[in-house]
Amino acid sequence: MSNQNSTPSSVHLITSAEQLDNLFDAVGAASIKKEVPYIHAHYRAMIEASPFAVLATRGPDGLDASPRGDAPGFIVVEDEKTLLLPERRGNNRIDSLRNILFDSQVGLLFLIPGIGETLRVNGSASISVEPALLERFAVDGKAPKCVLRIAVDTVYFQCARAIIRSQLWQRAASEAPVPLPSPGTILAALSNAEVGGDKYDSDLPARQRATLY
Repeated sequence: MSNQNSTPSSVHLITSAEQLDNLFDAVGAASIKKEVPYIHAHYRAMIEASPFAVLATRGPDGLDASPRGDAPGFIVVEDEKTLLLPERRGNNRIDSLRNILFDSQVGLLFLIPGIGETLRVNGSASISVEPALLERFAVDGKAPKCVLRIAVDTVYFQCARAIIRSQLWQRAASEAPVPLPSPGTILAALSNAEVGGDKYDSDLPARQRATLY
């Protein structure tokens, strides 16, 4: 028997800003005052402590959210209006970079292990291959392919509720990894065994270590 409630009724859809505003309480002063158009010294400290960020972009084929990570401070605060993000080795899809060529607007979400608050940065990015800049970000003699220069528009910290509800850092510290399909298993299933499989999984750790930079 079909579920008559599976299709949402238009009566229950929010379709206007007025409806949305009526759904929520007024914004508190702290939520407004925490947003600034530059990198405050306290926000700089959070960026320099973060080993992981999510980069959001938009392109002709839709949206993209891509993980970025390295030693804490890998995204450099050049000045209070500029961030520098080296493009390290990945899968060569370069979805984020293609999107930036289409629409320079980007968003960054910084996470800091053990800290509930996250940091959000919105701005616009350009892609640089300036030799001196690439060399500045070289690791073990290996320079990134390019560096994103991000002009900052807004910066603010996000409260810890999502991290608290998810128990993200407590789970990471105390629980065994969740048993999930391996990359090789996923690839084999999606490609009808053209790629992936047990050998992919067994070779993956060494390949990742050899291609970090």
